[in-house]
Amino acid sequence: MGDPREPPGGTPEGGSNDDEFRSVVFDESFVRAARIQELSAQERLAGALGRATRPRGWGWLSVPRQAIVLLLVVAMAFAAAVYFGISSPRGETAPPSGTQLTVSLTPLAPPGAVTAAADRADPFAGLPAGYADGQAGFGMPAATATAHFTGSQVQRALDSVQQYLVVSELTPATLTANQTAQVRALITAGELSQYDDSTNSPRDDQHHAATGWMVRFDPGRIALATDTVRTTGSVHVGELNADTLEVTTDHTLVYALRPAGTTSDPSVTLYAVRRAVRIDVDRADLDTGRLRVVDAAVQAGPSSCSAGQSDYLQPVLATTAGVRASVPPAVTPADHGRPAWQSCGVLGPITG
Repeated sequence: MGDPREPPGGTPEGGSNDDEFRSVVFDESFVRAARIQELSAQERLAGALGRATRPRGWGWLSVPRQAIVLLLVVAMAFAAAVYFGISSPRGETAPPSGTQLTVSLTPLAPPGAVTAAADRADPFAGLPAGYADGQAGFGMPAATATAHFTGSQVQRALDSVQQYLVVSELTPATLTANQTAQVRALITAGELSQYDDSTNSPRDDQHHAATGWMVRFDPGRIALATDTVRTTGSVHVGELNADTLEVTTDHTLVYALRPAGTTSDPSVTLYAVRRAVRIDVDRADLDTGRLRVVDAAVQAGPSSCSAGQSDYLQPVLATTAGVRASVPPAVTPADHGRPAWQSCGVLGPITG
């Protein structure tokens, strides 16, 4: 009797029972796992006649694992890009980190009685030479290239600075009408929260005085005798670093003021404000036309030393009888109950 392991017809000529497939054991579990499923009659009639069987399970299991991982990474990256594109605020760059505006305010008390301008029709007639009307006195420099910025980029920065100076120091709506939107439109996105806090709830803490961002007077008490403001000063441009221009402005502004409302007293008071402001403009600010106000040092008089200056500047107005403001109080260095930055000075002559 033949060997049961041999094929019925015997071993093929030239063949061997010890071929490479002999080690493969086709047990029952292997056969069950490898079974195929025939197509139904309906599937065959539908046009699948060229294929007698269909594979069981999902076809994507045969895709290489590396390809599946790559597809997942691409899908996650796309989803992240869509999310951040939707959630990012439109029209504003991400708020830059770092500095915030620091303000110092020094009221200047008059050395004697406050007297009115001699000529109400031309209140600035007594000013010395060197003052000009409005932005003509800003002393804007020519735009020249720096180490990391082109001349046109410097010009764009200077244009933004000049616009800020106009709306924060010369515009009547800002000076005596409580308008703050024009200044806000020029402030970089990272400072808007501080700016809004300063205008909505001003306080003398060196960071949240509305009068650090702009010159303004209480419209219930102060009016402009003329919309003209006399100015003198200078503007300088440098680089803070390779990505930021640093612009420093130092101006003296003289305002002609009178009491608000109807009054029988026609007196006009000249009020002087010196503002030394440091402004940073980075590359993102150049694209948006905005700027960062970093430091503002303000001296203003004639003012009362005892009046708060964080919300409005507080001029002492002249009357026909003359008004004497309070003299600066003595400063005691050992008094730690008074903030060190709060000080008052004596107003000297307004010179060019």
